[in-house]
Amino acid sequence: MHYLDYNEKIEHGTPDFPIAFYHVDEHHSRYNMPFHWHKEMELIQVQSGSLRLFLDDREILARAGDVILIEEGVIHGGIPEHCVYECAVFDLKSTLMHTDACKRYIRLISRHQIQLYNYFQAVPREETVRDPSVLPGAAPSSMDNSRLLQAVGRLFDAIRYPHAGSELSTLGALYEIFGCLFEEEYYTPVTDAPAPGQKKMDQLKPVLEYIDANYSSPVTLADLSRIAGMTPKYFCRYFRAAIHRTPMDYLNYYRIERACYILSTTELPITDVAYQCGFNDSSYFVKTFKKYMDVTPKQYALRL
Repeated sequence: MHYLDYNEKIEHGTPDFPIAFYHVDEHHSRYNMPFHWHKEMELIQVQSGSLRLFLDDREILARAGDVILIEEGVIHGGIPEHCVYECAVFDLKSTLMHTDACKRYIRLISRHQIQLYNYFQAVPREETVRDPSVLPGAAPSSMDNSRLLQAVGRLFDAIRYPHAGSELSTLGALYEIFGCLFEEEYYTPVTDAPAPGQKKMDQLKPVLEYIDANYSSPVTLADLSRIAGMTPKYFCRYFRAAIHRTPMDYLNYYRIERACYILSTTELPITDVAYQCGFNDSSYFVKTFKKYMDVTPKQYALRL
């Protein structure tokens, strides 16, 4: 699985087949999902354990079998616990708008005229049954999600191990998934005014892009607050409320995520990895790495 930036600039799949599959477990360099966003949609299915996922200003605790649908442009990040999860990232227009019959449905999504439900539980849990507002954006617990979940399972079965005809099976499953979303009305109309939480996350996107482009260089709180157009004090509160970390804590967290990727794909010395990730002091790099990963960089590289 390629490392995914805050604003992903990598191409998912190929121009002819713009769908990419990723399998993530605790040995993966990006096991703890950093906050990022991309122009493609994403389907995530939890295979085992649990995944606490943040979608803009919403929080979901997904468990084995659950499916999360992330629309384009949504800032998301996750904290797994003994978790294995799989992702399919795809360009909705490139994959499903080849026929006129489908265009009217896809345009409702791409033009943000409807808001698709983003969470589908394999087994409704007690807290959801008691209070549907616990999970805003989730499919109501009274609905039977089995057809959608089975279609998602077929999608991952087809794309997990490429074989003759797997592209056809993958696209067929994707059509079935979106057919089910519309048939079961797994969506709500969108009002003209964006939600306050959406405005907050949109303001942070330039900050996340700046971190992505400049993490290997010195980055200060003043730099980040200036980009957000806020005072440092207010920016710290604003950022922490949205991302659940302070700005500088998240900068270091992002740098360590980058270091994990470099360690897993190269044989560079630890000092070179530290320098490439914005650390001028290798001792501080090792200390920071262990803070976030519970092991030293050397130990991490040896277990790959």
